[in-house]
Amino acid sequence: MASGRHGTEGHEIVRAAIYPAIGVARVGNSPEEWFLGPEVPDPAPEAPGFYRDASGALKRQAARFRVYGLNAAGKPVAELTGDSEAEIAWTVHLANTKAAWYEFQLALDIPEAADAPPSYRRNAQVAHRDDLVIDPGPRGIAGANQGGVRFDTGRFMDKPVYLGELSTDEAGRLIVLGGHGLSASYNNARAVTFANNDGWHDDTSDGPVTATVTYKGKALPVDPAWIVVAPPNYAPQQKSVRTMWDLMRDLAYQQRFLTKPKQPSFQRDIRPIFERMSRLQWVNAGFAKGFGWASPYDFTSPDWLARLADKSDAAQEQRRQLANQFRVYERDAWSPVPWPWVYGDAMSLPATDTPRQYTELTATQLGFLEQWAEGKFLDDYDPDWQPPRRLEEVPVAEQPATLDQASLEFCLADAFHPGCEMTWPVRTPSMFMGPYRFLHAPAGEEPDYGAVLTWETCERPDGPLTGQRPGGITRWMAVPWQTDTASCRSGYNTAYDPYIPTFWPARVPNEVLTPDDYAVVMDKSAEMPDRLAAFARRAGWDDSLGKGTYVDQINFFIDNIDAVALVESVPGPADGSPFPKVMEVGDRAIPEHEKRARAAVQLSVEPRSAREGLEGIDKVRRFPSAQRHRSGR
Repeated sequence: MASGRHGTEGHEIVRAAIYPAIGVARVGNSPEEWFLGPEVPDPAPEAPGFYRDASGALKRQAARFRVYGLNAAGKPVAELTGDSEAEIAWTVHLANTKAAWYEFQLALDIPEAADAPPSYRRNAQVAHRDDLVIDPGPRGIAGANQGGVRFDTGRFMDKPVYLGELSTDEAGRLIVLGGHGLSASYNNARAVTFANNDGWHDDTSDGPVTATVTYKGKALPVDPAWIVVAPPNYAPQQKSVRTMWDLMRDLAYQQRFLTKPKQPSFQRDIRPIFERMSRLQWVNAGFAKGFGWASPYDFTSPDWLARLADKSDAAQEQRRQLANQFRVYERDAWSPVPWPWVYGDAMSLPATDTPRQYTELTATQLGFLEQWAEGKFLDDYDPDWQPPRRLEEVPVAEQPATLDQASLEFCLADAFHPGCEMTWPVRTPSMFMGPYRFLHAPAGEEPDYGAVLTWETCERPDGPLTGQRPGGITRWMAVPWQTDTASCRSGYNTAYDPYIPTFWPARVPNEVLTPDDYAVVMDKSAEMPDRLAAFARRAGWDDSLGKGTYVDQINFFIDNIDAVALVESVPGPADGSPFPKVMEVGDRAIPEHEKRARAAVQLSVEPRSAREGLEGIDKVRRFPSAQRHRSGR
C-alpha cells in the first residue's frame, strides 16, 4: 500500500528508491534475540538490560529497509508496502571477502601511506583465493511476515560460516540480520596484530540490497541500497563529533548530489557539534573533565546552549573564540590541543610531522562554524524542542532523509585506522551513484590488482573505488574485527594525558561510570563528598580484557565480546542533588566466573594494567621514521 501522509500531495509515483541507502546491522552473540537499529537520529533510550539477552549475550542489531515512491522530481510521495497496490520482492547478497583482500596498513588516499608498510595480500600463501571468500550467494524474499532465509552456505577454507538471514515485517519491509560475532582461524593460529591476522575470518559482511517493485500494475525503476554488517555498538546513545553522516553529507555537497544550505541551522548543524563533545563524558574521562557535567565547557547545560545560540553582536567574540578551538589542518598541524580530542588517519607513536595525527571536522562542519562565528546562521534554537522518537512522527516527505541520517550518524568517521563500520574508501566520490548511495558494480569478475595494493591501482578506472561488489565495503576492515576494537583506546602518550586524545569512544568506550559508583551517587543517605567522588570516578572499559599481554587481551576479546560493558542510559537522583537528570553507566561489573576464565589465559609473568604497555603495538607504529606531510592527495 501507499502508507502515511503524502509528502507531495497529488503527484504521480513514477519510480521508487530503497531507504536507508546504507543500512547498518551489527553482530551479536545472542543465539536468538535481536532488535531494530535506529530509524530516527535521536531515538529514545532503551531500558537498562535491553541490549542483552537473559544470559548476558549481546543481541544482534537488525537493519530494516523500506521502499518509497518518488515523483518525477525525485521527491518522496509515499512509502510503498506490500498490498494489492504494491508488490515488492527483495534480493540481498551478503559476502565476507576480508581474508582474500589486502592488508590494512594505512588509508591509501593520504600521503603518509607512502611511508607505511606495503599492503600485501592477506593469506598470500593460500593459492586458491576463493577458499578465503565467504560468499553464500544472493537470497530473495517477498511478502509480509516472512522469515528463515539464511545466508549459511558460504564457506571459509571449507568450513561453513553463517553470515545472517532475511525476514520481512507485517508490511513486507525487509529486515536483515548479520552474524553472531564468531571469529576463528582455520589453522588454530593466535591473533597477534590489530588488523591483518592470517588464517582468520569473522562473520561481518556487506552487499547490495535490491528490489523489484510493481505499483498499480506498473513496474517501477528502483534505486538500490547497501547493507553493512558491523561490530557491536557498545555505547548506543553516543555519536562521534564527526559522524559518517557528516562525512558523506560533506561529500554529497561537494559532488552536488545535494544542495548545501546558504546558512547553517543552529539547531541542526551547530548545536550537535558542541553537545556531542559533552556527551562523550560518559565514555572518556578526559572529555568528562573538559566538557562534562559542571565543567567549564558543559555544552549540554541550558546556560551554555543559550549562549551558543546567541546571535547578537555582543556574543560574536565568544562565538569566534569557540570556533577557533576546532582543529584546522593547515593551521594546527600535529598539535593534540585543538578540538576534537580524537586521533586521526595517520596517528602514530611517536607522532610524526603530519596534520593527520588527529581528526579535523569536515569542510562543511568547519564552514558552518565559521558562519556561526560571524552571526550568519538560522536563529532556530528552541530550548523546549523534542526530537521525533519514532519514524512515524516524521512527515513522509522527510522520512527517507531521516532514515539515511539515523543509520549513518551512529557510524564512525574519526580515524580511518581502519575504523569500526567502514573506512577510507567511502570518502571517494567514484564510490557513489547519489547521496549516501553506493554505486553497484556490473556483473563480471573484479580485476586482479596484483600482489601489493597501491594508491595508483586504487585510482584506476577499473580499480576498487568504483562500483562495489558483495563484501566490497567490509573487506578493508580488520580481520577479525575484535582485534582492532580491543586495540583502539585512548591516551597512548601518557606523558601528555592518560585519557586523551582517543580513538572511537562513541562506539568503543574508554572509561565509564561503573554500576557500583552509580549506586553511591543514587544513595540519598550517603555523604555528599562520597557521592561526588563516586560520580567523578571512571573505570577503564578495557579492564575487562584482563591484565595479560596485548596478545592475550585481543584473543580473550575474540571469544568474549560480551565481557565488556554496554553503556546504558539511566536516571539520575531525584532528590535535588547536584547531578545530571540522566546519566550513562556501564551495565556490568566483572563476575567472578569471568575473572577465573580470564585468569586461565593470562600468560604474563608480571600482570599489568590493560591500559599500559600499548605504545609499541603495530596499531600505532605505522612509520619507519618521522616524515613531513603537509597536504592531502
